[in-house]
Amino acid sequence: MNNPILELSSVNRTMDGALVLHDIDWRVDSGQHWVVLGPNGSGKSSLLRIVALQLHPSSGSVSILGAQLGSTDIRVLRRRIGYTSASLADSFRPGIKAGDVVMTSLYGALEPWWHTYDRADRDRALDQLDRIGCGDRADHAFGTLSSGERQRVLLARTLMTDPELLLLDEPTAALDIPGREELVATLADLAADPTTPPIVLVTHHVEEIPPGFTHALLMNGGRIIGVGPVCDVLTDSVLSSCFGIDLHLTHNAGRWSIKLDSSKS
Repeated sequence: MNNPILELSSVNRTMDGALVLHDIDWRVDSGQHWVVLGPNGSGKSSLLRIVALQLHPSSGSVSILGAQLGSTDIRVLRRRIGYTSASLADSFRPGIKAGDVVMTSLYGALEPWWHTYDRADRDRALDQLDRIGCGDRADHAFGTLSSGERQRVLLARTLMTDPELLLLDEPTAALDIPGREELVATLADLAADPTTPPIVLVTHHVEEIPPGFTHALLMNGGRIIGVGPVCDVLTDSVLSSCFGIDLHLTHNAGRWSIKLDSSKS
């Protein structure tokens, strides 16, 4: 068996005296694309921040891209990981060009004048925007883009460094339906591309799971409720247990939907 892209063993995290992650065991392998689901406060974002090397576990073992957390230079390791969140859009000056938002990922910067870039860097940024369907927005001010376009530009930013792992923390948050559907379609295209590295997508909603995502991890109260291939984990019983309410799932044309299970009311 090949070495895992990501492996967590008995990971716990305590914050302000509260246990927010409890005994997490999780493995991601090459070729897999994961969705992490759960209600607010379930520990999803804390888990992703540990994988993004922004937060250390209180105990347990974390291995990412063959490197063991605690015995590697995380500054170097972070360059091999693409990470974005819905809140990142607010970090950029409204007048910065979309192409510069993507390009500055090379140095983890927020402004292009902080470092020196060449024509090859600018061309690569445009290539990533083309890849996610926003190539015609490269010279547009970031603040003038729609919320959906901004999230797709941030997705292009994660691809700029040719990462070996993509981590997306609720990129569909606050998007309207057109923006959400455009982003889901873009993620489905990436999942279908064999050159795309493993993706981990955090969301609250099964409707936002792109076609082509292979695995799911469900959380509640900092614990794993279900983990494994998406069709095995996304069942009425597991999802109902995760969210604490009777739910009924349907799956059609690669998309999931959910409603209250009226048969149990």
